[in-house]
Amino acid sequence: MSFNGLLLAMSLAALGHSAQANTRVAAPKAGAKTAVKTAVKTAVKAVAKALPKTSPKTSPKTSPKASLKTEPKTVAKVSVRKSARVLPVALGVAGIGALASKASTQANARDADAENRLIAIYRLIGEARNREAMEPARKLVHDHPNFQLAQLVYGDLLNSQVRPVRTLGDVSPDASKARAEALAELREESQLRLKALRDRPPAGTLPSQFMALAPSSRHAIAIDTSRSRLYLFENSTTGLHLIADFYISIGKLGAEKNTEGDKRTPLGIYFITSNLDPKSLKNFYGSGALPINYPNALDQSRGKTGSGIWLHGTPPEQFSRAPRASDGCVVLANPDLERLVRTVQVRTTPVVIAQSLQWQAPHTVANNSQAFAATLTRWQQAKSSGDLSRVLNFYTADFRSQDKTLVQWTPTLRQEMERVQGRPILLKDVSYLRWTDTADTMVVTFGEVIEGMRTGMTKRQYWIREGIQWKIFFEGVIG
Repeated sequence: MSFNGLLLAMSLAALGHSAQANTRVAAPKAGAKTAVKTAVKTAVKAVAKALPKTSPKTSPKTSPKASLKTEPKTVAKVSVRKSARVLPVALGVAGIGALASKASTQANARDADAENRLIAIYRLIGEARNREAMEPARKLVHDHPNFQLAQLVYGDLLNSQVRPVRTLGDVSPDASKARAEALAELREESQLRLKALRDRPPAGTLPSQFMALAPSSRHAIAIDTSRSRLYLFENSTTGLHLIADFYISIGKLGAEKNTEGDKRTPLGIYFITSNLDPKSLKNFYGSGALPINYPNALDQSRGKTGSGIWLHGTPPEQFSRAPRASDGCVVLANPDLERLVRTVQVRTTPVVIAQSLQWQAPHTVANNSQAFAATLTRWQQAKSSGDLSRVLNFYTADFRSQDKTLVQWTPTLRQEMERVQGRPILLKDVSYLRWTDTADTMVVTFGEVIEGMRTGMTKRQYWIREGIQWKIFFEGVIG
């Protein structure tokens, strides 16, 4: 079902509900009553099918705070004129921004469930329960006055008490024309939020890139740019588990960054490199920033340029940004960014950014990793053997380590192998993540320790598949 169809279903349901519940809305003529009744019935069924299958009173994956069970089951009748005096911004897109410049001092900074509350309001509208939706909508815009999409929905609810509302942001033609771009962006944001929460990843599945993750990587992030969605995973003794997901904005011109200033978000496998103190940042970046290591070794081998790609928050006047609004960064609402900052670790947290994530069962991911795991073991054995020529067979002719070619890197390999003195090399805390586009690449991180020693180097390698063989095209010490 298209999003326009979903909105139409919602508006039809709202129209029928308003006709029955609000005496200021004229009842349909006798000849049209049957048609309206049929349309509303069909609309409610369509909305129920399109929205996530959870209780109407509780939004998906909410904390108790976000549950509509904490809201009054009945809402007192409120004059539209009185509501308009209290919150004029809600009466249309022309008013959006009047309160946006005033960040709510009463909003709970830990409350990252604003989206879940919004979706619960959508569900009530779809079930023709507009009056029940009014109070949670009012509370949402009170808690987050800079949440423009919530303001727009609340405005539609107020308008629905005096006239039919046929689409999200059903404002006057003059206001619609003046703010056409803003309306289009808010409608797209709404569509993406609904789609991501309706079409959930299959339970227990993982993005195909997460082949193996070391215990030292306590969390992982995967981003689906086509859905404007970030997924946060926890790595436990039983594997990776999805613990949260958030709406995000990406580059103004989409994904797949190639050059400096192209306003695109990169695609690939990256790692969080630091956690920037928000006090050192401009308000534009919101609650903080988590830089990633773009361009990585694969990007550099392909001649990609640019820098300063961060996961960061929003300025005080915006709760969230349009789906395509950044210069290449990944942008989250400040409460969501704060959740990430509190959760993830610098250097060990991988960040997969894909055009579209492919979700697979853990055993399928494990089976796909076996061939590479065997190759990595052979490299380990070759290096333990002390046979340099045998080891060099695992490296590509165009290998690079920073600015060193394979010929220039060979003395480093020789020195490392001489220190082994016939003892086995052990690989500890091994992670490997697979990136497949025009080439098949593996990003491998591990601790390299000589048997009998307590510590060693932490290395990262980039392998590429040439035919049926995996070979190393980058290797470097990262710790």
